[in-house]
Amino acid sequence: MTSSNCRKAKNPNPNATSSMGNYIVAGLAAVVLASSTGCYGLGGGYNIGFLGYPMPVSPFYQHKQEEKFWKKERYERVPILGPTTSGGTVKALDPPSDDEVMHALETARPVQGGIPLIYEKQRSDVRIIKEKIADYIDPPRFYPLIGPAQLHHAHYKCTIYFEEKTTIGYPVPHTLDDREAIEVVYIDHNHFHMVGDVEPYTTPNL
Repeated sequence: MTSSNCRKAKNPNPNATSSMGNYIVAGLAAVVLASSTGCYGLGGGYNIGFLGYPMPVSPFYQHKQEEKFWKKERYERVPILGPTTSGGTVKALDPPSDDEVMHALETARPVQGGIPLIYEKQRSDVRIIKEKIADYIDPPRFYPLIGPAQLHHAHYKCTIYFEEKTTIGYPVPHTLDDREAIEVVYIDHNHFHMVGDVEPYTTPNL
């Protein structure tokens, strides 16, 4: 009775098979990504690296850009009005709106842009008092791109009373509640009044 010895063949490099499998999987993934449709980067032969892929942006920055345009369109332009009434006292009749005062308060004492559960500010129970502190008009003169006009100055002092709550969650969670917060902002409502012909400006001899 004879006995036969059966020996199993051993792989001299066991990592070769696994490496080859990894290469195959990586190649298939690359083919799928390249052939898939959707927003995966810029095409047209341009390669700008990771900048070609969409990145998440906080809505806070979008709101700041829209708010910046809102203030420029409504409050930062100087209007050109008709001529003033002869024989009467010139008075400004357009005090700042509550929206304009709140935008000025946000610029001076911001509460937006906090981190949820880490650092947040809230403002409530807002009361606004508006006072006109100056109202005068300059003599007529010639303004480039406008023509003969008068600059009307109107300065307002706006006092805002409110409650401000600050919530801090790290490293020591606590809440700061200021029930008698006060802030004063000054707003200018300067505008032009058109006038008739004025004396032409002459360059002095130097």
